Amino acid sequence: MNLPPTTSQGPVVLDMQYEEAPYFPEEGLGSGSGFPAEFEDLWAPREWSWMLMPNNLIYTSYLAGPKEARLGTVWYQDTATDPLNPSISNGTMWDSTLGGRASVLRYGSDPVLHPQGFEVQIEGAAFVRLDPQEERDLRSADYRFGVPIVYGIGRWQTKLAYYHNSAHLGDEAMIKHPAYTRVNYVRDCIVWGNSYYLFDWMRVYGEVGYAFFNAGGSQPWEFQYGTELIQARPTGIRGTPFLALNGMSRQELDWGGNFCLQTGWAWRGRRSEKLFRVGFEYLTGSDPQYEFVNNNQYRCGLGMWYDF
Repeated sequence: MNLPPTTSQGPVVLDMQYEEAPYFPEEGLGSGSGFPAEFEDLWAPREWSWMLMPNNLIYTSYLAGPKEARLGTVWYQDTATDPLNPSISNGTMWDSTLGGRASVLRYGSDPVLHPQGFEVQIEGAAFVRLDPQEERDLRSADYRFGVPIVYGIGRWQTKLAYYHNSAHLGDEAMIKHPAYTRVNYVRDCIVWGNSYYLFDWMRVYGEVGYAFFNAGGSQPWEFQYGTELIQARPTGIRGTPFLALNGMSRQELDWGGNFCLQTGWAWRGRRSEKLFRVGFEYLTGSDPQYEFVNNNQYRCGLGMWYDF
């Protein structure tokens, strides 16, 4: 079987001016640990072993995915109609994600960047919307928990995952808008996803999901796809630009969905793949808060995101 190439291919764009990690022999970072040779060849084969709760991930969250588990927050202006008060637009809103993704068990390699092998992960997050125009009332919250089982070799990663997502209307929203009919949106879904690094700094991905339990207007099929352009190596204090695009399509929306663009500046850690970003977000299409599944958003704003 021909494995994906391990050497860098194509034009070098976002691989310039990365911060090389120092070599500390007293810390046991010897042959196979990737200091500093790992940053020259991210995809080289390395020794595999069993690991409990390793520090990084084989399959990472999509940067611009609206339903990806991480820490993040976005302040934005939305010109779409307010679902709770159709006579006005949404205006200023504040969406936050409180969660994360972690590796529980791995049989594979353990470099600082881009490990390979088999891995069991857990992910979970609360997706919360506050209304700054109404004393920061809680408008809605989606809750998600999942268990991805992943495999990665070379530049390619794949996952088979289960996740549960449920949508809830906020207490203050229910009190102030008693005429609004709550949507009990729920889905339990099996997902198959694939990710590939065309270059060290460019990732493309796609996944298909089938929900075996649906409520509140949810229907079985969903698709997600996108690309990310970002420095793959430690950035140092200077940071690096990034661009991420994500699209979602769902059966309950007659195969419509939403499109999200994020761009800005990012910093990646020296001893792990921890990633902090600040920048601009633009989203158009179906509302990613599934309590408002039948409404659209046309929004742009500023955000920050942290993956660990």
